[in-house]
Amino acid sequence: MNNRQLFLQHIGQTSEAPLCLNIVKAEGSKMWDAEGKEYIDLIAGISVCNVGHRHPKVVEAIKKQADEYLHIMVYGELVENPQVQYATLLAKYLPQHLNAVFFTASGSEATEGAMKLAKRYTGRPNIVSFKNSYHGSTQGALSVMGSEYWQQAFRPLLPGITQLEYNSIEDLNYITTDTACVIAETIQAEAGVNLPDINWIQSLRRRCYETGTLLILDEIQSGFGRNGTLWAFEQFGIAPDILLLGKALGGGMPLGAFVSDKKIMDSFTNNPVLGHINTFGGHPVSCAAGLAAFKALIEENIIAEVNKKQELFTSLLKHNLINKVSVRGLMIAVAFDSFETNKKIIDQLIEMGVFTDWFLFASNCLRIAPPLNISEDEIETSCRIILQVLDSVS
Repeated sequence: MNNRQLFLQHIGQTSEAPLCLNIVKAEGSKMWDAEGKEYIDLIAGISVCNVGHRHPKVVEAIKKQADEYLHIMVYGELVENPQVQYATLLAKYLPQHLNAVFFTASGSEATEGAMKLAKRYTGRPNIVSFKNSYHGSTQGALSVMGSEYWQQAFRPLLPGITQLEYNSIEDLNYITTDTACVIAETIQAEAGVNLPDINWIQSLRRRCYETGTLLILDEIQSGFGRNGTLWAFEQFGIAPDILLLGKALGGGMPLGAFVSDKKIMDSFTNNPVLGHINTFGGHPVSCAAGLAAFKALIEENIIAEVNKKQELFTSLLKHNLINKVSVRGLMIAVAFDSFETNKKIIDQLIEMGVFTDWFLFASNCLRIAPPLNISEDEIETSCRIILQVLDSVS
């Protein structure tokens, strides 16, 4: 049996028709399959590879840490230098009250930990989330996902969840003194890059203060410069009580985190002790890789070019098949009339060497979220191919 057949037989599948591309190498903003075909990567592992595939400093950090030690103990018991150094650097670039980092192995696990932390700290039972939101696929994260289509097959889910309309001022009244936390994406990614109204998100922040509710902002996709600033919440003049991180956090290695004030985080240390534990959270190799990627992001001034590259994409993506382009930084949703049209375009793009996909809650939209250090030549080439494909299907 060849690799494709073995993949289909022995790997747990997530759809009835997986792409089955056999990628054997990735570098920068490009990937190559087993036949040597080159692809421009316009999704960066779904916003994971913000500094590109196999950034040399990340690869060097992985090799160095692998020479020292791999897993040695469950998270939180031993002083592991990669964890300490990374948490310290993250705190330096976050608001003063976001000073304690709890590392996990994924973004979904970060969501789970943050939900538990909010309930433990406030002593309250209820959680508010928003329609068309995505926070992961574990049962707790699924409970706050904003789509019945994705939830219905797995009920019963967690009780005490209320889902509100994103950008509805009136719905904020459902946040009460019984609400432990509100969880929201700062910018809704899977909804097709749905931006918050600044008055709404500031009103949300005030309502949480008024009711003593913790505000959890999910920047698993939007963090680390994806939207043109280091953290998306900076653009709206607010800060969360708990911040969710993942994807680009690990520089290509599996890593998630939730970040809060130490006085809140210390709720996990008693009654019960070990209130939240994680075997592989903050794996030393992942933290070393993430630390190197974060340093590269800052030291190479990559974020400063994001808005310029956004403008290049939007200036080139003009076609009568395009209904709308929703964008913030290098998170771009190109809307067509239907999923069927979008899927036909995606399939042809992959055939022509441009790798992209669609959004969970906006299946008619083409996803563009490349490495932040994608070159202007690569942007121009990918957009030229996109327009060629649109011409062929119009």
